[in-house]
Amino acid sequence: MTKNKYEAIFCDLGNVLINFDHRIAVKKILTKTKKNEHDIYQLFFDSGITKDYEEGKISSLYFFNKVRDSLNLDIDNAKLLPIWNDIFFETPLNKKIQAFLAEAKEKYKLVMISNINETHWEFLKNKIPIFSKFDKLILSYEVGFRKPAKEIYDAALESVKIAPSEVFYIDDRKDLIEAASKFGINGMAFDEEEAFRKIKAQLE
Repeated sequence: MTKNKYEAIFCDLGNVLINFDHRIAVKKILTKTKKNEHDIYQLFFDSGITKDYEEGKISSLYFFNKVRDSLNLDIDNAKLLPIWNDIFFETPLNKKIQAFLAEAKEKYKLVMISNINETHWEFLKNKIPIFSKFDKLILSYEVGFRKPAKEIYDAALESVKIAPSEVFYIDDRKDLIEAASKFGINGMAFDEEEAFRKIKAQLE
């Protein structure tokens, strides 16, 4: 029996296992504030406070109160939360990679590494059965670091006690694949059907 080239698959969550589009939430927020679309997007999803939230440095309550104050929103947190979570959707390609990983579990250790905040994870964690197939879930808000920080990859390696050279890494962002390669982790960007075929060829 031929030995696997790799011992583990590290896999991203967003736009791999399930897709997301922040603009879905932004468009809903537009009706609740006088701020423009760009300002909402920057604050809601691409700001220092979002980074702190995804690294577990601030609480969900603090984050949502800060967002509401900054955007002068006339809704409470209970109404804001569903809008914040309403960014995820599954595609046929998501389902293909989920099915492939479920089968790959027989040959590889599976570790998910995600830049994610507490409320998005609480919303998603029971919605996709594939999560139960992973040996470890490395979530940025729990470990205190986001990709491409070396520490989050180190946490993933330590969680299954393997070396970087034993890992194949799947992420939708090429810049994160490149960053991980500097730490000795090989991988491939998951960005289209052709990429999926190439990933399967590497691992089957």
